[in-house]
Amino acid sequence: MSEHIKIEGMGCARCVASVKAALEELAGVKVLGVEIGDAEVELADDAARAKAKEAIEACGFEVIV
Repeated sequence: MSEHIKIEGMGCARCVASVKAALEELAGVKVLGVEIGDAEVELADDAARAKAKEAIEACGFEVIV
């Protein structure tokens, strides 16, 4: 399932790169695109959604539900 994740706090290309790299490391998450303020991902299941949220927050950003 494809999902659009809104992310608060991203403001530059370095932010985008760190989020993209963190998401690409996760099993069950396929990165379709990352831009300032959001990410488009394909998630295998709810566990992948939780991992994606944790990875984004570990980069210092907030996931907006």
